[in-house]
Amino acid sequence: MPVQQRYDLIVFDWDGTLMDSTATITRCIQAACADLGLPVPDEAQASHVIGLGLQDALQRAVPTIQPDQVGAMVARYRHHYLSQDQALTLFSGARELLVYLKEMGLALAVATGKSRVGLNRALDASGTRPLFDATRCADETFSKPHPAMLLELCDELGMSPARTLMIGDTTHDLQMAQNAGAAAIGVTYGAHPADVLATCPSVALLNSMAALRQWLCGE
Repeated sequence: MPVQQRYDLIVFDWDGTLMDSTATITRCIQAACADLGLPVPDEAQASHVIGLGLQDALQRAVPTIQPDQVGAMVARYRHHYLSQDQALTLFSGARELLVYLKEMGLALAVATGKSRVGLNRALDASGTRPLFDATRCADETFSKPHPAMLLELCDELGMSPARTLMIGDTTHDLQMAQNAGAAAIGVTYGAHPADVLATCPSVALLNSMAALRQWLCGE
């Protein structure tokens, strides 16, 4: 069945799903910890928290962090990330996929752990802002895996969660979709590996942007 007969709204995560940023975010988390003399999480630990709101992500990456250190940790992370984010690019084929889905008549949205300022900067830098009908960020509502972002997007666009498809690279995305009553696709080229994503319900686990396009567009 064509995707537009099953879904009216497709919601994308940003980092690690559309934007090739997982390695950069991981390194920035590690650098922020090193700056403050905190335990530096390994790559798997640091990448696992990608997709959560920033404060939540940093506290999970470094469980021993004290409450009065969180502000400094956020500042150091942003220092490192902002020095590199202009060099980040969309995954090859991502923009073309968004354009194709838009031409199919589907509504498109973003649900991300980024801040509003951060997402707007990324949308403008990538030239994708006109392709999305709505967006939600972690500093505007509850962070993933709470269903609020998806439910608010559905409400804003007049869509049913039952006809909504969430696409993301983490279990946080898949769990949010499950909590909202939406379907989900996991992509295994981002922050969480296939075996971790497989612990959550999904309609498919796909290992490349090309495979995602084939699943969505039948190509």
